Amino acid sequence: MKKQSLGRGLGAILSEIEDAYENDIKSNSTKVVVQDIKLDKIEPNPHQPRKIFDEKSLEELSKSIQKHGVIQPILLTSQDGKYTIIAGERRYRASKLLGLQSIQAIITEYNINKLRELALIENIQREDLNPIELAISYKMLIEEYELTQDELSSQIYKSRASIANTLRLLSLCDYVQEKLLESKITSGHAKILVTLDKTEQIKIVDTIIGQKLSVRQSEELIKTLKSKKSKTIKKERISIDKTKLKELSNKFKDLGFKSKILKNGVIINFDNEIELLKLTQLFKIQNI
Repeated sequence: MKKQSLGRGLGAILSEIEDAYENDIKSNSTKVVVQDIKLDKIEPNPHQPRKIFDEKSLEELSKSIQKHGVIQPILLTSQDGKYTIIAGERRYRASKLLGLQSIQAIITEYNINKLRELALIENIQREDLNPIELAISYKMLIEEYELTQDELSSQIYKSRASIANTLRLLSLCDYVQEKLLESKITSGHAKILVTLDKTEQIKIVDTIIGQKLSVRQSEELIKTLKSKKSKTIKKERISIDKTKLKELSNKFKDLGFKSKILKNGVIINFDNEIELLKLTQLFKIQNI
């Protein structure tokens, strides 16, 4: 199956958005209009992977808008009398927070199928994007366009190692992902939790948050946990081995042979070749 193309490439699309802001669209397929749009007619992009918007940051932005207005219009596309955000959801949310009725916007005719791609691209370029949201964006692009991590790396100019490490965060349990989304822990904390099982992840993340541990302190905590777990497993193996040796010794005694348990095995005594032959047959029959 042929891979779906990223159109003219991520760089071209980003450039197109910048051109829209400058009212310099040369493409015949894209028309630009700047106007005031009522906020109740605007909808967020349903394909927007960004789910968490920091309230404090929005309040700061709303104060700036109250004082200076929306300096850079948001970018919308229209369909059936409704407008969908392509870029500028924080400005839209901050304006709603202020109780404004409308916002300046650039209306551009994008195919509705482009919305996911545009939202993903806009998010990937943001420096303040939460690591989980970034991982979701990477995953969506990889699945949508059937890309390898190497191919994605060349498209968005991020190292493959960086993409792989970010994607690994999606293997964390939902509880830990939620804490990372809420910025209760950092991506550094999250990356050292991926090797643990779900129960351990929850236990460690609660300890990190409760005791306000640094990444280094968290690493030491995990190291201690793994050390204790290793010792427990070793003790269980020794216990199991001794039990099996005793069972094996008793089995030989029941068959008429003298046996003795040693540290690493069982000694079986036989008096002649006939008993050795009998013992060999028993091994075959009893599957010892």
